[in-house]
Amino acid sequence: VQLQASGGGLVQAGGSLSLSCAASGITFSLYAVGWYRQAPGKQRELVATITRSGGTNYADSVKGRFTCSRDNAKNTVYLQMNSLKPEDTAVYYCNAEWSSYNKNYWGQGTKVTVSS
Repeated sequence: VQLQASGGGLVQAGGSLSLSCAASGITFSLYAVGWYRQAPGKQRELVATITRSGGTNYADSVKGRFTCSRDNAKNTVYLQMNSLKPEDTAVYYCNAEWSSYNKNYWGQGTKVTVSS
């Protein structure tokens, strides 16, 4: 099983990035997926979640700026990040969970840096 997060990079404040989380070795459609981030010196925090059926929830800090979506045919979940702020700077991780069977997998993280 592998989750591959990608799409991070350096962007100016106000800019946009689109992250992808591609899964292999699992039937991604069976999993809820969460995007987390961890800034230097801070704890990992939940940014957004998307259920198996596509329902989404967002942290207050990103609501209205970030959009999470999924394409189960491509085994991929996306995080579109708009109006980025310097405080969005972090390593972003994706997590896939199938709670009924206690399955939980993490991706390796992709770094997002927002300059002011």
